[in-house]
Formats: sequence, structure tokens, C-alpha cells
Amino acid sequence: MQIFFSYDKKLVIQALRYHFINRSEVRLLMILVNLFAIFSAALFYFHKVSPLAFLLSSVLWIALMISFWFILPNTVYKKASTFKDTFKMTFGEHRVRLENERGFTEWNWEKFASYIESPHFIHLYFDSKSFFLVPKNALEKDGNLESLRRLLHEKIGKKK
Repeated sequence: MQIFFSYDKKLVIQALRYHFINRSEVRLLMILVNLFAIFSAALFYFHKVSPLAFLLSSVLWIALMISFWFILPNTVYKKASTFKDTFKMTFGEHRVRLENERGFTEWNWEKFASYIESPHFIHLYFDSKSFFLVPKNALEKDGNLESLRRLLHEKIGKKK
């Protein structure tokens, strides 16, 4: 199966958000900060803490949400030249081949640890932090999305 694609910045940013929020340490941190914000709001409501303490906890919560929602995904997008290229990707029986005008790379299926699907991409994970985004719209054009899902299930076997 062969697909051709380039990336849409808005969709990539959304996929990066999806990746960061699905990481267990980020999710735990967000839960803890949200609990801290609720706790500080309750303490402020019952006049147990000063308005300044409540304001500082609110600023911490807002800063964390802004960093995970805007700063982190945009920073990763800007640093990665990959998202500005056009690609040809071939999914074979033994390997995946990725090509652009500068060259190509191939990965045996064993290189992939897992995969997940987000609304617009399939994330092929090499490890917990390294992944490659495959746009679903490139697969849907030719009706290959279900075929790739079956191939991924067969070759990688597990969703994250």
C-alpha cells in the first residue's frame, strides 16, 4: 500500500496535543494541579487562605494548561522540519518505507512498539517518546484506512 501526503499545521498541533495529554506523567501532573486548584478554591471560599495564595495557584494552573495546550505543541512543530515536507510512504509486508525529495528511510515492523489513532492521524510509536504521524486523510482518499488498520494490528499488534 502506498500513500502520498504532506502535513497541515493545525492538524499536527492537535495530534501533538493528543500525544502529550495521553502520556501518563502529563496526565498525572494535570490531575494533581487540577486537584490543587480545586482545593485552593475551596480554601479561598472558606476564607482559610488569602486572595494572593488563591491567585498564585490559579496562575500556576493557567500556566500549566497554556504550556501543554499551546507552547509545547508549537515548539515541537517549529523544531521538526518533517512537518514541512511532502512524503511518499509505502507499507510493505516486512517494512515501512518513507521517502521525500532528500532521500528515504525504512523501518522493519519490529521497530514499532505500538500505535494509536487520534482523530486525524495514526501515531506509529518507536518508543514512548518517539513517533511518526501518518495522516488519515491520505489513507481515506484511496480507501486504505481499514487495510492499514488490519496491517498495523497484524504487524504491531497492540494499541497504546
